[in-house]
Amino acid sequence: MSEDTNVNSLTDVSDAHAANNRFTHRLIIRDRLRAFDADMFQVLGGRSVQAARLLAPRSAVIVEAVRGRKSRTDPVAKSKEGRIKVPSQVDPVEMVVLKERYSEYQLLMSALRLEFKEEVLQKKYEEETGSLAEERTRQEVEEHRALMDWNNRENLRLLKLRILRVQKEKEEAEYKQLEADIQQEQDEQEFLKEKEREILQLQEEAKNFITLENLDQRIEEALDSPKNYNFALDKQGRVVKKTILQ
Repeated sequence: MSEDTNVNSLTDVSDAHAANNRFTHRLIIRDRLRAFDADMFQVLGGRSVQAARLLAPRSAVIVEAVRGRKSRTDPVAKSKEGRIKVPSQVDPVEMVVLKERYSEYQLLMSALRLEFKEEVLQKKYEEETGSLAEERTRQEVEEHRALMDWNNRENLRLLKLRILRVQKEKEEAEYKQLEADIQQEQDEQEFLKEKEREILQLQEEAKNFITLENLDQRIEEALDSPKNYNFALDKQGRVVKKTILQ
């Protein structure tokens, strides 16, 4: 336990020392950049506008009036025929100073890039293999456990909902089946009642049927009360012509 504590304390001391070195390095670079900017403004003081425009930062906005230009096929103006363009004079001292300052600026920017790159690589290394990797692994395990617990709770909730839904569907099916059985029983009762009425009606009609027992009686009744069905009807259903029985 004491050895692990000593190792951790040494690691913390080394990390603090490295962070202090990086901070000191950044302060030195910042001071150099400020001195470089001050010297640059002193050199450019009273110089040409072209040099100031050349060394202006990229974020600066320069507004300049621009007139229309001729195309490549247009001839040279008569006032400029035979004119030889002579480049502007360059101050050698100014050029030397500018080159020196520019080289120093490039070195400082390269140092800053390397410093930032080293810091990014160090963070990446710590995330992959250092204490941050262990912390990330522990967080992933905890997140996985939390997600599994949430998944189990969600499955249990859905199971309860499914059980309630199945039970409700079962009750609805039983209720519909009961209604169907009651309706079928009512239909059967109606059918039996209808058949009973038909049987009673046939029994009443059977009293007037001609049988062997009442055949002679029916013949005598027909002879005693003859009926003539030989007649004609008009459009209103009235008898207009009827034959006479003989």
